[in-house]
Amino acid sequence: MPALQGMAGCVGISLLVNRQSGRCIVTTAWETEEALRDSLDQIAPIRERAAQMFGGTPSVDHWEIAALHRDHPSPEGAGVRATWVQVPQGQMDQGIEYYKASVLSQLEDLDGFSSASLLVDRDSGRGVASTTFDSLDAMERNRDQATALKIASMREAGVTELDEGEFELALAHLRVPELA
Repeated sequence: MPALQGMAGCVGISLLVNRQSGRCIVTTAWETEEALRDSLDQIAPIRERAAQMFGGTPSVDHWEIAALHRDHPSPEGAGVRATWVQVPQGQMDQGIEYYKASVLSQLEDLDGFSSASLLVDRDSGRGVASTTFDSLDAMERNRDQATALKIASMREAGVTELDEGEFELALAHLRVPELA
């Protein structure tokens, strides 16, 4: 974390972990795409060392932050539910607007809601929506309601679910501004 935070243009890092499956997701955020590109050579050995420490194989995706809304800072032990989707070709902008105009307000009504984000990869047509809750218990308590919202929203937006995961927010040091 200190090595990344010292790099020009880095605006933070987060770490999601699923202790049962062993799946970990490290996210770094950058002020500009240029700052990200300029950091790639420096990040590669850090990523490899982290993969060795976690005992896994890294995969790298580049995402655009399309929406970010925080109700309040996430406390230690927060829970995160993430859903990866495939967006039909040519419908990414409509999907982003639908998420901002309809989905975000419904997520805010969920018990223990803390924040939500939507990341997109326009080239592949993929997106990942994540919702952070005050605790793993809060995430569990609203699972049925959140699932119903997800199914209805995906149907309305015309997207296909690729994957879903639940995680503990083990590290949250992102200084990304509100983008909702």
